[in-house]
Amino acid sequence: MTEYRRFYQSNATWFFTVNLAERKNNRLLVDNIDLLRESFRNVKQRKPYHIDAIVILPDHLHCIWTLPPDDSNYSVRWNMLKGHFSRAIDKGERISASRLNRRERGIWQRRFWAHLVTGQEDYNRHIDYIHWNPVKHGLVNRVIDWPHSSFHQFVEQGIYPAAWGYSGIFKIEGGE
Repeated sequence: MTEYRRFYQSNATWFFTVNLAERKNNRLLVDNIDLLRESFRNVKQRKPYHIDAIVILPDHLHCIWTLPPDDSNYSVRWNMLKGHFSRAIDKGERISASRLNRRERGIWQRRFWAHLVTGQEDYNRHIDYIHWNPVKHGLVNRVIDWPHSSFHQFVEQGIYPAAWGYSGIFKIEGGE
């Protein structure tokens, strides 16, 4: 089995992409948005972190977290979050033999994408990418129209105009 190594750094800001195991025609995250929000809150109470930006799509999510100065373990937070969400979802998903052997659910992909944010330009680019993602995936025509995004808070704070990204030719570069 391949052994993946993760880089951990305290007091750091990270961009994440987290996917469902079965992405095709799967609306599990938006259909259970309140449970997902509860899962984020539950983990934050037990292992604090700050959500800088987030977007929840039907089958995956992107977010930027800033971890506390004395704690670099984002993996334990994702494990707790996925577990909290999964335990509350009715069983019935397809489960592979390897997941059955490990007594795992088949809701989330085992791994996730993590990128250490390296500066203000990198931070800004990933926040733009997060907010643009519902348009990229064809879920809405305008960023403001997607309800499950921190974009609305950024507009309220005056960071983005409400019509940001609505030219039809806007392209965002970022990780996934």
